[in-house]
Amino acid sequence: MHRSPHHVRSIAGAWLLKAVSIIVGSLALAACVVYEPAPYQAASTYDRAWTAAIGAMQDQGVTINEQDRASGVLRGNRGAAGVTAVVRTRPDGRVQVEFNATGTSSDPGLVDRISGSYNRRMGR
Repeated sequence: MHRSPHHVRSIAGAWLLKAVSIIVGSLALAACVVYEPAPYQAASTYDRAWTAAIGAMQDQGVTINEQDRASGVLRGNRGAAGVTAVVRTRPDGRVQVEFNATGTSSDPGLVDRISGSYNRRMGR
């Protein structure tokens, strides 16, 4: 079978196009870089509890007057009621948060509502 020069050039051109495509594709894949994900520093359990305690008190209308993170004590007021939150790390590494209120005769459910807000903020 006799092939015309034009037919031979089109076959050679098709092979050249395929070869160039393979080379370019290989180089493109070689140029892809996968980076190691940046380490994510999650907030410590204490930090989460501290922030949630502040937010829970504020959710219930408590104005925070004192924050002593080193000792884990928050103090605030809502009307005549005084509210205290104590955040501490227990020996087993778990964090304990305790809410107390004084002068709540007009609002006996305040501590329960603060505790509920705290639990919601902690995803419980």
